[in-house]
Amino acid sequence: MKFTSPSLRKDVAEMRVHLASLAPDLDLDDEVLGVNGPLGAPLDLGFRTVGNRFVIHPMEGWDGTEAGSPSEFTLRRWRRFGASGAKWIWGGEAFAVNAEGRANPNQLCRRDDDTTRADLRALRFALEDEHRRTFGDVSDLAIGLQLTHSGRYCRPTKDGARPRIAVRHPLLDARVGITGATTDALLRDDELEAIADDFVRTAKLAAEVGFHFVDVKCCHGYLLHEILGARERQGRYGGSLFDRARYVLGILDRIRKECPGLGLGVRLSVGDSVPFRRDDDGRGVPLQRKGPYPHGFGIDAEDPTRFDLDEPMHFIRMLIAHDVTMLNVTLGSPYVNPHLQRPAAYPPSDGYLPPDDPLRFVAEHLRVTRHVKRAFPRLAVVGTGYTYLQEYLPHIAQHEVRNGFVDGVGLGRMVLSYPELPRDVLAGRPLDRKKLCRTFSDCTTAPRNGLRSGCYPLDPYYRALPEALAVRALKKA
Repeated sequence: MKFTSPSLRKDVAEMRVHLASLAPDLDLDDEVLGVNGPLGAPLDLGFRTVGNRFVIHPMEGWDGTEAGSPSEFTLRRWRRFGASGAKWIWGGEAFAVNAEGRANPNQLCRRDDDTTRADLRALRFALEDEHRRTFGDVSDLAIGLQLTHSGRYCRPTKDGARPRIAVRHPLLDARVGITGATTDALLRDDELEAIADDFVRTAKLAAEVGFHFVDVKCCHGYLLHEILGARERQGRYGGSLFDRARYVLGILDRIRKECPGLGLGVRLSVGDSVPFRRDDDGRGVPLQRKGPYPHGFGIDAEDPTRFDLDEPMHFIRMLIAHDVTMLNVTLGSPYVNPHLQRPAAYPPSDGYLPPDDPLRFVAEHLRVTRHVKRAFPRLAVVGTGYTYLQEYLPHIAQHEVRNGFVDGVGLGRMVLSYPELPRDVLAGRPLDRKKLCRTFSDCTTAPRNGLRSGCYPLDPYYRALPEALAVRALKKA
């Protein structure tokens, strides 16, 4: 299959024709209106009003210390987030609630209370001080912290994977070294409850040092997302949707009780798909095309390459009833279906070529986000999947916000190469095409091979690092 990047479309009119050929239900605005347009409009989150609609997604930088504290690389990223012009910082960082729950040996994590307070304060001050220096006012800035436990994808030390799973999975267990009829990797209910304690402790520390909200992470195959699909788990947290949701809802209730002024959000993989693998031509193909497929959350059990949004929509209703006011919509997992989770033209070193035009998967993100916002109009909804749009990101983002399809436009990889994009869009300046993320996936190839994540092709700071040569060698291989 051949596809052409949005960057090759010469103008909005040509991009509209291209978009209509792949996703005729989508559109884009002809003119981006800047700070006086939809993207510059404030939004009341209940606990705080943010000054515009740009959101920075949480990411794993692979650049903390081995002990779990921020390094200068981490603080540089957060300062760049502060200077970006985005007013809604959705976590900025995937912060593990304990050391065991890290997805990589350099992920930030909760340690003893005093150290963790100092670490979180350093992150918040780095971002807030840079925002104040650049814009003068931080009163319309909302800073959150994403709380995570990596579950199946735990890799807390350089010794390798150390998975902790909620349920057995015949297509995924062997990938993380789980074999045999029984395994110590399967978390008992009491172990899950101890991890829940860690979520609450970390939320309290975030509140104490001035974070405005926390995200209880339920996406991308990590622990809480896996529990939501754990139909075959025994005990309190498996079986019916009510029982599977009990764990997450219990954490949220405890955070609300102990941190009454703290905003609550959830990043949720609303739709998911069966795992994919690389075929002989390097392209992604599903490991299973037909059901029954009793695994996962938001997956059609009879055709696991398709979504079934019935359970996720019921779960979102539960979240709202438990005082969640913000939802960050995402899809899939970077480990098993990255073409869906993170549409890109170029795969990371452990990935595969996209099975279809990446724009089709961007369209899936936009459609699912529209579906959620239409059903829950009072919920503050953040969308995902915008980076691949490149030059036309502001045009499509403005169209989605202007029509009430989404409240916030989430940016991840894009702010690694071009953190000033929100600032430039709102100021009415042309985009700097040399900084636009082209989805080369180096920011994923690097951590997949034990290197810190960053934009090695486009960020001069990373391009000058010795690791840049290693990343180029990995791509050639």
